[in-house]
Amino acid sequence: MPRAGTGTGGINMLLDISRGALRYSPIAILLIVWELLGATGLISRQMLPGLGEIFGELVAAVVSGDLLYNCARSLMRAGSGLLCAVVVGIVAGLLMASFRPLRLLINPIVQIFYPMPKSALIPVVMIWLGLGDASKILLIFLGCLLPVVVGTYNGARGINPFMIWSARSLGASKLEVIHEIVLPGAMPEILNGVRTALAFSFILMVSSEFLIATDGVGYMISSLGDGGIYPAMFAVIFFVAGIGFLADRIYAAFARRQLAWREA
Repeated sequence: MPRAGTGTGGINMLLDISRGALRYSPIAILLIVWELLGATGLISRQMLPGLGEIFGELVAAVVSGDLLYNCARSLMRAGSGLLCAVVVGIVAGLLMASFRPLRLLINPIVQIFYPMPKSALIPVVMIWLGLGDASKILLIFLGCLLPVVVGTYNGARGINPFMIWSARSLGASKLEVIHEIVLPGAMPEILNGVRTALAFSFILMVSSEFLIATDGVGYMISSLGDGGIYPAMFAVIFFVAGIGFLADRIYAAFARRQLAWREA
């Protein structure tokens, strides 16, 4: 005899699948429109290859190992730059919020560089560091740093000052206050800043490899486009978009888990 909860669990699973399908239905609609535009001749198949042809090129690139190698190279650069930006950005944001002299020193620099398009720094880092990995990692680091700093600073400054004063009156040191009160309280804004930085890391990863790389997915997209091999080019673009989407979904699940205490 089946347990009473078995049927309920199956219904809940179906509801979750239905909600997920509905949430991502715009992507399916976009792909249908893509096919229709090419099939009806409104846009040349040379400029907008069919999804079947793109999928075939994707499989071939994966089987050959070329795409996986270049993707690994790109993710290494993006991961290195992002990780450094998260560590430095959180520390800098907390220090800015906690120590006025540092805030007066760092805040004007943040305000100047935050609105600057980070891709504009590509020629500069190329001159400084050449075409190696260091130039791409530095560019990704600079682009990802500011969202983390700003998110951490805003979150830390939003802490109720009475909580800080109470902790200090009970004998807590400045560093203990930061670790036990400021950091947990600022966590929602920190996680939002890191999520923005994660998106920036993919953007800067690809854009930097367009110009200053001899491998990586950005280099593949650029070289395939220059050669007019558009199905393979779109295959790489779709592959990178899929990895970026998956990374964002994984991070969103991680962030919800870290903030589960707010729902308790």
